Amino acid sequence: MSSSGSSSGAELAAGVGAGAGDSDGGGDSDGAGGGGREPDDRRLGPSARRVAELSPVLIATAMVVSTLGYLQKVPCRAVGFDYARTVQRACYTDIYPLYFARGLADGKVPYLDEVPEPVEYPVLTGWFMQAISSVVRWALPTGAVQTRGMAFYDLTVVVLGLLAVVAVLATAYAAGGRDTRKAGLMCALAPGLLLAAYINWDLLAVALSALAVAAWARRRPALAGVLLGLAVSAKFYPLVFLWPLLLLCVRAGQWRALGRLFAGTAGAWLIVNLPVMLIAWEGWVRFYSFNAERSVDWGSIFFIGAQQGLTWIDDVDTLNRVGQLLFALLALAIGVVALTARRRPRLPQLLFLVAAAFMLTNKVWSPQYVLWLLPLIVLARPRLPGYLVWQAGEVIYFFGIWWYLLNVQTEGADGIGSGTYYVAMLARFLTVTLMAVLVLIDIYRPDRDVVRRDGPDEDIDDPAGGVLDGAEDRLRFRLVRHARPAAA
Repeated sequence: MSSSGSSSGAELAAGVGAGAGDSDGGGDSDGAGGGGREPDDRRLGPSARRVAELSPVLIATAMVVSTLGYLQKVPCRAVGFDYARTVQRACYTDIYPLYFARGLADGKVPYLDEVPEPVEYPVLTGWFMQAISSVVRWALPTGAVQTRGMAFYDLTVVVLGLLAVVAVLATAYAAGGRDTRKAGLMCALAPGLLLAAYINWDLLAVALSALAVAAWARRRPALAGVLLGLAVSAKFYPLVFLWPLLLLCVRAGQWRALGRLFAGTAGAWLIVNLPVMLIAWEGWVRFYSFNAERSVDWGSIFFIGAQQGLTWIDDVDTLNRVGQLLFALLALAIGVVALTARRRPRLPQLLFLVAAAFMLTNKVWSPQYVLWLLPLIVLARPRLPGYLVWQAGEVIYFFGIWWYLLNVQTEGADGIGSGTYYVAMLARFLTVTLMAVLVLIDIYRPDRDVVRRDGPDEDIDDPAGGVLDGAEDRLRFRLVRHARPAAA
């Protein structure tokens, strides 16, 4: 539903064996630049050798699931993505219809050319759409417009499938040597990936975000910042990842790494966005104005309230303020957790919590947003029971939304009614909330965290934490101070 480089992946997945001397931000032992002790060799991050060994399995698995995702959309492709039949068959995609609706079929360039309904995505996603459209027009210069539309869809699916492979490898890399296979397979085999991979262009931002986490795990904060800046240029949600990184770097005193991360993020974002801002401001700002003016949408918990007669939700300005306030409160709560937990939380734990907070309080929650959470949950809590419950909630919602839209389309003659749809919505809302609670329990009970299984021969802290892994705390608050016993 419409919402709001390979070379880097190869480097991270296959060639990462360098020590701390190759780091951009590695914790200085003298405390001048980063604070904390220099972790030893066993804490230098995920094992590139382990990723290389498992790459054939992970790549093959991700490609099979990506192919199945394409086959899941074939019944809709066969009928030209007719809307009524796409929702009936639960194989809807934005990719084909937006090729026509956003002017790409007419040769219009996103942001630069005027069209009745401009592209409503950040710049990198718009350029991604334009690049594939240009290839199609070059390959089929005399093809019928419907033929070019199908070619645009097919080629987009191929590229998004490759990005899914990149996201899987990057996630496996960030998980570290011991959990590489488990994390990679949990990511690659997710039903949510199969069902939602080709609804929209979200996999571009998901892959870039996963690469950013992998680069951070390798102790390359500048590179991580560049990748994160590109991810934010593709979708807005990765911007919230800066908050956990800020919190954990402040707690560990990793100021140099934090500075390089922020510089890389800002630099990459400006390189992508500034030219369009200067040349075509109206086109560039469309994403922000569209989302500011957008009313409550399907999937959001606010949608139930609006349907039940809470009229204040119909006022977009009020809805925006309430959503922003709720997210700010949850973000502050995450800050309290980050700075007060007895043991510093792992980076993926906080990345998941802030992403979940962003979704739970949003006025839009499209079915493909499951892709945003997938690498984060796999890294934050690689335990099958909770993961399977969450995936079940996402699958229930996936079919629920399409069959509810079918009900709307047919004016109640087919599909599911509002009550059943609300159950599907709550299934997703509550399973994501459940995962957040379980992650919080792991944070405050680190002995329950399967990633931190301390033993006589290993002391695992935060495999994806990069310069944070094994670093000493420089700042920590205690919510409760126990009184000292009085002197005898």
